[in-house]
Amino acid sequence: MPIYEYEPVDESCEFCRDGFELLRSFSDEPLTQCPQCHGPVRRVVSAPFVQARPLNPLSPSYLAEKGFTKYEKTADGEYTKTAGVRGPDVLKR
Repeated sequence: MPIYEYEPVDESCEFCRDGFELLRSFSDEPLTQCPQCHGPVRRVVSAPFVQARPLNPLSPSYLAEKGFTKYEKTADGEYTKTAGVRGPDVLKR
């Protein structure tokens, strides 16, 4: 269910003076009156929240930033650290 923002049209009470938000279903009609003072209100169009994702969540810089250590296998069968600060720099098998 989305959160809708409303603002007063005319005079307002303490509840709606600075605007207010309500969790409402898509199928609900928009409010026309403040729930407290019954004064006229209108729904305000607001920007949606969009969370940016990292370009590559497995990149060494992203993993190190999040506290992970990453090892990659080399041609001679050893594993070398490519990200992070914990653990040895080389793991031998």
